[in-house]
Amino acid sequence: MGDDDGGADAPTAQAVLKYVVSALVEDDEAVQVDVDDSKRTLQLEVRVGPDDMGRVIGRRGRVANAIRTLTRAAAARDGVDVDIEFVD
Repeated sequence: MGDDDGGADAPTAQAVLKYVVSALVEDDEAVQVDVDDSKRTLQLEVRVGPDDMGRVIGRRGRVANAIRTLTRAAAARDGVDVDIEFVD
């Protein structure tokens, strides 16, 4: 798990995900996007600082769902299916 070898599979999705999440959080240095390509669907795991998780999830998960929608659209451009998981 890391973006060394699976990272080339969805570069547009990763870039969009990192850009959007970084814009939402206070500590954009803590934003990390890891790639897990061990499953059939590419898994993008997002890690942010502990104080920023609420901003990324949003009320009732609305912000997280919007981020997932944008990232999946970007992944479609790469021809890849992705799942996005927000990790503590």
